[in-house]
Amino acid sequence: MAGQGDLKSLILGGARSGKSRHAQTLAEATAMPVHFIATATAQDAEMQTRIARHRAERPVHWHTHEEPRHLAAVLQTHARAEHCLIVDCLSLWLSNLLVDEACLQREKDALLKVLPTLPGRIILVSNETGLGVVPLGALTRRFVDESGWLHQTLASHCDEVIMTVAGLPLHLKGSNT
Repeated sequence: MAGQGDLKSLILGGARSGKSRHAQTLAEATAMPVHFIATATAQDAEMQTRIARHRAERPVHWHTHEEPRHLAAVLQTHARAEHCLIVDCLSLWLSNLLVDEACLQREKDALLKVLPTLPGRIILVSNETGLGVVPLGALTRRFVDESGWLHQTLASHCDEVIMTVAGLPLHLKGSNT
């Protein structure tokens, strides 16, 4: 069960808004052991380059876990008091699940069930997709809808919600608002 010193944060922002950098800054400030949970998959050369760049930007003493689908299980395995976990990013995780309705619902339900019980510092990073035009295509619109609903639900479970714009964190919920 989560204790008094535990803190759950949701960091939202657009592409290249500084959300991952801010998550890393928050994690480094804890001076706790950090577990970085990466949800991306390297499906092409461009994504392989992105993943390699992100790996190089992380401190070498951080523990990295690559998990594109079963997020709740890996969080439950590694969450500990006085440890910090970063999930980067929920939008890629959601994309990985979107084509399998049963898996999407099961994994989303598992995440929402386990999150409030996790000890330690949990930092969730996700792309805010609901600020632009309505996309063409049913699957893309479904992703925007699922993402928005997930963010709303996670925001209710998190102690703080931060939006990043141009590298600047804007506190929407929590002690710094």
